[in-house]
Order: sequence, then C-alpha cells, then structure tokens
Amino acid sequence: MSVELLVLYYSRTGSTAQLARLIARGIEEVPGARARLRQVPPVAPVTTVAAPPEPEAGAPYVELSDLKACAGLALGSPTRFGNMAAALKHFLDTSGAEWASGALVGKPAAVFTSAGTMHGGQESTLLSMALPLWHHGMMVLGLPFTEAALSATRTGGTPYGASHWAGSHGDQPISEHEHELARALGRRLARTAIALAGANPPV
Repeated sequence: MSVELLVLYYSRTGSTAQLARLIARGIEEVPGARARLRQVPPVAPVTTVAAPPEPEAGAPYVELSDLKACAGLALGSPTRFGNMAAALKHFLDTSGAEWASGALVGKPAAVFTSAGTMHGGQESTLLSMALPLWHHGMMVLGLPFTEAALSATRTGGTPYGASHWAGSHGDQPISEHEHELARALGRRLARTAIALAGANPPV
C-alpha cells in the first residue's frame, strides 16, 4: 500500500519550515509512505505585486488539487496571537468547494506550529488549525503520552501536535525532543493513512 501525505505550512523565519521537513522525514520513515511538501504564499493588506508562480525558496506553493490528491494532511503555521497565521487561514478559506464535495472526509490529519515565546499560544494555535480540518471531516491525530519525549520536553511538543520554541529572534535551534516528536507525528500520520487506505473505510 503506497500513500502520499501533504505537509502544508506557512513560514516567515524558517522555523515552521524546519518542523515541516522533520514531519516529512517521519512520514518517509514508514514503508509505503511519501511526503509532498507545499507552502502557502504570503498575504498582505494591500497587494502591490502579484505573487510569483513559484516561491524564491522552500517548497512549491500549494494548489487546491493537492488537497484532493493527498491521503492525509499535516498542517503547520507559526503562532500569531494564539492563532494560525493569516496566510494559512486565507488558503483554508478558499477550500469551500473541497468542503462541499467531501474531498478530505475520512482522511487523517495532524497540526504543528512554532512560536517565538515559550508560552505564546502554541496549543491554542494547534487547536485553531484543527477546527477547519474537523469541518472538512478529517480525523485529527495528536501525540500520545506513550511518546516519552512528550513528558521530558522543556521546549516545544504538545499532545495536540508538534511544536517548536523558536526564540524571540527565531534563533533557537530545534531541540532533541522537538525533533523526536515531529518525526513521531509524521510516522503516526503515515501509519494511520496506510491503515485507512487498506481498510477502505466508508465516508
């Protein structure tokens, strides 16, 4: 059984992108699973120049067809006042046709975030990203406490999803526990997608 998981993120300083790559690595540690890395383009109150068709760095920009094609989704954003970033919310707001058609119903999902401060709303940001995924009919996975790093971490990592404390200037490296938990989340998402694809569950 072969499945492709979409790892979709928005990143400004690169911290969330690093976490996305670790989750993708975890996905590809599971035989039969592969990751498709995509990012959402930035938004601004006033549009002066159209976004280029490809970003200058990082993963290609996402298209709505990526949602339809994926067997599961890992969704990531930096924390913005305890919420997901506007760019990611804007992309999700354009997915009404996919919601109406049930394109994501029954697929597994996971969420991840990075924040500049230790208690800057990481968990509420993860929950904010889970809400539209539930509306899409997805099955949102967390991290169980059987992952030893979840109880040992002194930086990021929550039962709601992977997280990273990036520091106020984005210069805090990903810790060993954050690294471990991000990969574990990727593996859990991949294994669930493979199990669901094999069972061919009803929507």
